[in-house]
Amino acid sequence: MNSRKIKTWAWVHKWSSLVCTLFMLLLCITGLPLIFTHEIRHLLGTEVEAPKMAPGTPHISLDRVLEIAKARHPDRVVQFASQADDDDNLWFVTLTHTPEPTDDFKSVAVDARTGVVLAQPKFDEGFMYVMYKLHVDLFAGLPGKLFLGFMGLLLLLAIVSGVVLYSPFMRKLDFGTVRRDKRPRLKWLDLHNLLGVVTLVWLFVVGSTGMINTWADLLIKYWQHDQLSALLAPYKGEPTVPVAERGSVQRSMEAAMQRAPDTKLSFIAFPGTSFSSPHHTTFFLRGNEPFTSKLYQPVLVDAKTAEVTAAPKLPWYLTALLVSQPLHFGDYGGMPMQIIWALLDIATIIVLGSGLYLWLKRGNPVPASPKAAAHEKPAPDASSQPEPAPAMKAQA
Repeated sequence: MNSRKIKTWAWVHKWSSLVCTLFMLLLCITGLPLIFTHEIRHLLGTEVEAPKMAPGTPHISLDRVLEIAKARHPDRVVQFASQADDDDNLWFVTLTHTPEPTDDFKSVAVDARTGVVLAQPKFDEGFMYVMYKLHVDLFAGLPGKLFLGFMGLLLLLAIVSGVVLYSPFMRKLDFGTVRRDKRPRLKWLDLHNLLGVVTLVWLFVVGSTGMINTWADLLIKYWQHDQLSALLAPYKGEPTVPVAERGSVQRSMEAAMQRAPDTKLSFIAFPGTSFSSPHHTTFFLRGNEPFTSKLYQPVLVDAKTAEVTAAPKLPWYLTALLVSQPLHFGDYGGMPMQIIWALLDIATIIVLGSGLYLWLKRGNPVPASPKAAAHEKPAPDASSQPEPAPAMKAQA
């Protein structure tokens, strides 16, 4: 590669790294506890669990569950109802003042067998909530998500440009070399490059899936406009179905489960909410296998008649979104994968931190002692090499 191309790639790497480094550090630090969300909530005592009962204990009607939850907040409407991934004995009912998306919500956890209210968890406060909001949207809603998505794009540019720069930089060094006998800046440069190699694939996967996740709201809105609008043509002009005129939710759920056998219920979106239509109760079902459990099959049930209207297949872009979400947090392989994700996250924090250190020290090199200078051979990182940038100087 000629010097002009090296300078061009070095410029791309430097500025893409400079702009995104601090935000990537924030995302790595906040993402670390999010990998262990359930475990941390369990330790903090905020994880809601259904009490143990004899296997096969019958469940009460879903309609009754919703009545019990609404009795706690009679001035609100039911927006969503969901079940835990590994426990169908517990219902989480979300209630808001209006069906539209809002941060003002209440959650009620109801035992599916006894109807006892187990807790009213507050998902909008506490340490994990702060970590989640900083990681997802910086407490800025959709603009914050899109901004972090742009930072993710810059991260991918920094990774690609780092790969391009890595080969000429390491021409005169063995792979994985860390020059411990040199001045601190050189040692950190070598460590930065070595950890960059180790985390390359993981960081690219996590960065790209994170960027896709920031588009979730826009992709869902496009899906509603592109596909659901055609399905709702027969209901054009009709108002949102009033609560008093809705049929049995239990009967609607049974009809949805019959339409998509060998699936489990993930969550229910009620009429007028962001994941449904003004005329349907929409059931999102998931598979039973590790992979298919991350993919949803929506089933639209007429809110009045409790009859299935449609069960559209999700388009490819929503499938990509659903696959990327658990992959981003290592939520596929249980605890072993979570530990691997955490170790790689820590390594990435070191890569980002060392890149920032190298950038700050670029104009203040530590002079070698006269004795050392007399015996030291010229280092292969000489001035002909491009300056390191905070994210990944020679990320590879």
